[in-house]
Amino acid sequence: MTGGSEAVKNIHLLKYCKTMKLNRIIVILLCSLVVSCNSSRRIAYMQNAVDRAVEEIAIYKGIAIQPKDILSIIVSSSRPELAVAFNQPLATTHVGGSSLPTHLSYRMLGYTVDMEGYIIFPFFGKLKVSGMTREQLSEMLRQRLMQEGLLFDATVTIDFMNFKISVLGEVRSPGTFHLSDDRITIFEAISRAGDLTMFGRRDNVLVRREQNGLISYFRVDLRSTDIARSPAFYLQQNDVIYVEPNDTVALRSLDLSPSTLISLGSFLMSLTLVIINLLQ
Repeated sequence: MTGGSEAVKNIHLLKYCKTMKLNRIIVILLCSLVVSCNSSRRIAYMQNAVDRAVEEIAIYKGIAIQPKDILSIIVSSSRPELAVAFNQPLATTHVGGSSLPTHLSYRMLGYTVDMEGYIIFPFFGKLKVSGMTREQLSEMLRQRLMQEGLLFDATVTIDFMNFKISVLGEVRSPGTFHLSDDRITIFEAISRAGDLTMFGRRDNVLVRREQNGLISYFRVDLRSTDIARSPAFYLQQNDVIYVEPNDTVALRSLDLSPSTLISLGSFLMSLTLVIINLLQ
């Protein structure tokens, strides 16, 4: 009877051990699932967005004209023969070589803002334009044309000819992008660069901005809807967006010495033996 009871005890003990090992395996799987869910939360944009919720957004105030900007200023009127005097001529260049047929290429010349913030405009001479938006400068020119009796129905269209932003770091297609539209958000700029890679940090994107001789830095979190209220939500000319790598890339870039590799190998071997003992 004693031997039989001992056998029963051993069977129960074996079942208990197997149950404990199974519980440990379940715990490991649950931890892996939690880590996986946490990883997805690290890469999703605007995670706290609520369906049909209305939130405030940064007010778009336009882009301020700065020194070295090149402006396209087109004056039009019902009498084009009068308006032509206020428009820059087209530059003509020959495209082709000695062995290829040549053809003419035309491009519009622009008004370059000098380092003091001035342009030279026909009839008006030197005009201070830095600090103004395109809309403000357009209205100022239109009013002056009317007040001085030069054009009574003038329409003035102004665009930036050298508006560009740069996207660097952990994106699929980094580079400098020349844009025809100066109203661009940080999300639109990142999409032009092919979106972030899986190794880019979405919670700490840096925007570098030069304005009025000063450099400003903004840190934004692409995972939060609060980004819409950031001064860096709408980009300005020559902004630089930098996406830094996450810890995975930082670990990959480590220059491991032989001694460090030996220690790491020993640790992995010990960890493997522990896992094998748990599963037996």
